[in-house]
Amino acid sequence: MAARSVGLLARSPLCAQSRTPVRLAAVRLLSGAGPVAADIGREEQLPGGGETGSEDKTPKKRFSEVQEERREQAQRTVLIHCPHKFSEKKFLKYLSQHGPINNHFFYESLVGDQLDTLLKELQLTEENVRLRYLTCSLIEDVAAAYFPDCTVRPFGSSVNTFGKLGCDLDMFLDLDEIGKRSTPKTVGNFLLEFQVKNVPSERIATQKILSVIGECLDHFGPGCVGVQKILNARCPLVRFSHQASGFQCDLTTNNRIALKSSELLYLYGALDSRVRALVFSVRCWARAHSLTSSIPGAWITNFSLTMMVIFFLQRRSPPILPTLESLKALASAEDKCVIEGNNCTFVRDLNKIQPSRNTEPLELLLKEFFEYFGNFAFNKNSINIRQGREQNKPDSSPLHIQNPFETSLNISRNVSQSQLQKFVDLARESAWLLQQDGEGGPAPAPRQPWGLAALLLPSVRDSRSLSKKQNRRPASERIKSLLESIKEHSPDSPTATDGKRTMSTHT
Repeated sequence: MAARSVGLLARSPLCAQSRTPVRLAAVRLLSGAGPVAADIGREEQLPGGGETGSEDKTPKKRFSEVQEERREQAQRTVLIHCPHKFSEKKFLKYLSQHGPINNHFFYESLVGDQLDTLLKELQLTEENVRLRYLTCSLIEDVAAAYFPDCTVRPFGSSVNTFGKLGCDLDMFLDLDEIGKRSTPKTVGNFLLEFQVKNVPSERIATQKILSVIGECLDHFGPGCVGVQKILNARCPLVRFSHQASGFQCDLTTNNRIALKSSELLYLYGALDSRVRALVFSVRCWARAHSLTSSIPGAWITNFSLTMMVIFFLQRRSPPILPTLESLKALASAEDKCVIEGNNCTFVRDLNKIQPSRNTEPLELLLKEFFEYFGNFAFNKNSINIRQGREQNKPDSSPLHIQNPFETSLNISRNVSQSQLQKFVDLARESAWLLQQDGEGGPAPAPRQPWGLAALLLPSVRDSRSLSKKQNRRPASERIKSLLESIKEHSPDSPTATDGKRTMSTHT
């Protein structure tokens, strides 16, 4: 049974104003029979969990502004476990005796696979996003015992608006801002500083820092279980499960380019409502046909698929998305960013970017996406969102997608020729199926799947391997079985019973 939780958004008076690192972590995570999360403070709606396609006329917020507001919100939040069948009204009345509760939410631990084909079902909910920032804030409390004034920031799918329910929580331990934000403590004529002792390389320093934090989480981190220190990876990390929130977490440090990439995707997703809808549809299609996998291998990754969608939308006439170079041209002095010698500069104020004049409907874009890449010259051309145009491949990799910031890297170097060919074949077949639904195509028979539903069925080649008994089943039943299979066997999150989620406010 999934455990229930409630979110109370506020720090005082439910928790102390002082930021004593380890003790505060215990105060803000109160153990009981089942979870409750709550925020006591502003009832401001933040990006990341809203309805898709809704037009918001208010000025759009920068990525950094959303990050800071989410962190502040998390620091004013407590996560409380409560019995599963406990009265919500009575529980809130009891908590109100200790101080005002301006906002709260009850939720079920999202430990089950809640994959679905619709964007509204796939995207992270507002409650789930809040819970991710709260989890980072709790880990930050633990890390602050060794590195005062450090920050732990979520990055990747948790913040770039392309994450789905059940995705891992990627966290970045940021130590670079310590010297800029904290006031040095002086004792007489002496200056007190916190620094890492001399080590042979920055990589070794990173490994030592993560090793210490990993030990602390393993022995003292509230709700942190299954801690693994994976320090010899290309990007060293600490992996663990956070029981109270139900998230599988990866903690890294010295990974600022990944955070910048998250900001870039956030910007692209906010520029046009069609972007996220198209990305989620393509990802769902790829997952249904086993083009992607959570297991490392020769498969195409979700990040690569997202880059392909962005590139495709840059190639429309008129373009739906601007190139990275044009975003760089709009940047001001405050936007300048160079990380490890890589120019990561682009405009961060979304209101400075002119909206696209392209009005093509989403169903047309989906068909055109499959047609475009079904006939793309992968043998000689690479995908580059900086320039937004096809370029000659610099190497012999079957699929070459340039990293937007570390331009010498190919983010799809792992993809094999056979997997790329499978992608091309399925793209052509999907374009043909969507074409049948367009003008001039035959009308679908009663109960016959069409549109995206038809794309989730086994391909023509795969259908030949099905038994005759399976093929005699109604198409609607085959689609239902396929979706249930995706839900039950998706490796993105552990199998569990899904629970209802409710949202209410109290002022």
